[in-house]
Amino acid sequence: MNRHIRILGIALMVCFIALFVQLNRIQLVDQEELQDNPNNFRKIERNFSRDRGSIFTSDGTIVATSIEVDHDLERERLYPEGELYAHATGFFSFQFGADGLERQYNDELAGQTTGQRFESFADLFRDTDTTANVTITLDHGVQQMAREALGDRKGSVVALDPRTGDIIAFWSSPSYDPGLLGSVDLDAALAFWTELDGSARGEDPRLPRMYREIFFPGSTFKVVTAGAALQAGVATMSEPVFAEVVEYVAPLTSLPLRNFAGNVCGGDMLESLRRSCNTAFAELAAEIIGPGPMIETAEAFGFNDTPPIDLPAAAASNFPDDFGIQVNETDGDPPVPIVENTPALAQAGIGQNDVKATPLQMALVAAGIANGGIIMEPHLMQEIRDQQGVLVDEFEPAVWRSPLSSANANILRSAMVTAATSGTAVGLQVGGFEVGGKTGTAQVDAARPDETHAWIIGFGGPPGEDPTVAIAVVVEAVPDGVQQTGGAVAAPVAQAVLRAALQASAGS
Repeated sequence: MNRHIRILGIALMVCFIALFVQLNRIQLVDQEELQDNPNNFRKIERNFSRDRGSIFTSDGTIVATSIEVDHDLERERLYPEGELYAHATGFFSFQFGADGLERQYNDELAGQTTGQRFESFADLFRDTDTTANVTITLDHGVQQMAREALGDRKGSVVALDPRTGDIIAFWSSPSYDPGLLGSVDLDAALAFWTELDGSARGEDPRLPRMYREIFFPGSTFKVVTAGAALQAGVATMSEPVFAEVVEYVAPLTSLPLRNFAGNVCGGDMLESLRRSCNTAFAELAAEIIGPGPMIETAEAFGFNDTPPIDLPAAAASNFPDDFGIQVNETDGDPPVPIVENTPALAQAGIGQNDVKATPLQMALVAAGIANGGIIMEPHLMQEIRDQQGVLVDEFEPAVWRSPLSSANANILRSAMVTAATSGTAVGLQVGGFEVGGKTGTAQVDAARPDETHAWIIGFGGPPGEDPTVAIAVVVEAVPDGVQQTGGAVAAPVAQAVLRAALQASAGS
C-alpha cells in the first residue's frame, strides 16, 4: 500500500511540475507571441473597451485620441487630422490590429506597462486610469507644409534636427485616413481596408514610403562617395582634377557612363560635386577609392542596416558589398584594386546599380554631414506622461553612426553649401539662413530613361552656426512621364519645408 501511495505521490508531483513549467512558459516565454497573435481577438476587444491615451505633436496638436461611443466596443479611435499623420501614428483597429506609433507604444497608451499599473502599493487595491499620452517630435505647421509642397505628387519628405535626431516632418503621398480603420462601424472599416488592398501595385496608401520603401538615390549618393574619398585619404576637394568629358568608360567594360543630358563635366571634387558630374564620381569610385573603402563608408552611414527609428518594420537601405575578386590594379599611387564588377562599382558611386535608400536614410546622410560627422538616432517619441502629468518615459538623444571625422564632415558641409549657392541645388536657398544641398536625378529603368526620381538632400541653419534642420525629399517617377530633375522638381518642395522648419526652429 505504501508503495502505491509513493508512486501516486510521485506521479502527482510530476504532473504538478509539468503544469507549473507550462504555466510559466505561457506567462513568461510565449506571452508576447500569444498577445500579438492576430487571432487573439479577446486582447483586441479588451484594448478597444478600455481607456487609451492620446498622441500629440510637439506643439500640442491632437493627432490620435479615443471617445466613448454607444456601441458594444464602447470606444472609438479618432484621428482628427485625417491623412496628415497616418504614416506616423499608424492605426488602431479592432479588425486589423495596429501599426505605427499605435503599435510601437501600445502598452504605454493602454496603461499596461508595469510601472504605469503599479506606481504605488495602493494601486494593487484600486482601479485607476493608468493610460499615458505620447508627445511626438513632429511640428504641425512643418508637417502641413510638407503635404502642401508635395501636393498630389507621389513622394516623401523627411526633415529632422541633426543635433538630436528629432523628426520634424514625416510625410509620404499617397496617404490615407486611419480613422476609417479605427471606426466601430466594422462593415465600413472592412470596406475601406478592402479598398486599400485593391490599390494599384506600389500605390498602397498604407505604405509609409519614407521609411519602408527604398529607391535609387541617384546623385544625392555622391556625398557618400566624396566622404569615402576623404576618409580613405585618396582625394581632396582640389585633387585630383578629372577631365572635362561627356562620358566615362570604366575598366572591364565598353559601355560608357554619361553625364546628365550629355553635358561636358569635370574638374576637382568640389567642382564635380557642385555640377554633379557623373563621369568624375564614377571614376572616383572605380579607380581611386576602390570597393573596400566605398563599402566601409556606405555602411558607416547606415547602409545595409536598419535605422533605429521607433516605428515598426523600417527598411534597410542597400549598398552592394561584393564586387567580385581582384583582377588587376590601377597605376595610381597608391594603386587601387580593379575587381570583376568594377563597372558596377562605377555605377554605385553615383547612386545607381544596386544602391537603394529610404528617404529617411538619405536625410540621415545629410544630418551626419551637418552634425560634424555624427548621425543621431532618429525618433518620433519626445515624452510620455500619464493622466496626472507624471513623466513615464522620455527620449534621450543617442549616437547611431559616426561615418566621418569632424574635419571631413566640415569639408563636405562647405561643399554642399557651395552647391546650394552656385550649383545644382540653388533652388534650396532660404533667405537669412545658411543652406547646403545635393540634388539627384535617379533613372528607374535604363529602358525608360525619362522615368526618373527627383531627389534633393540638404540642411540649413543660422549663418555661422551649426545647422538645425536636415532634409530629404524624393518626388517619385511618373510612368510614361517627362524626366524629372532634383533641382527643378524636388528642390522647391524641400525649400518650402526647410523654410518652415528653420523659422519654427528659430522661434522656439
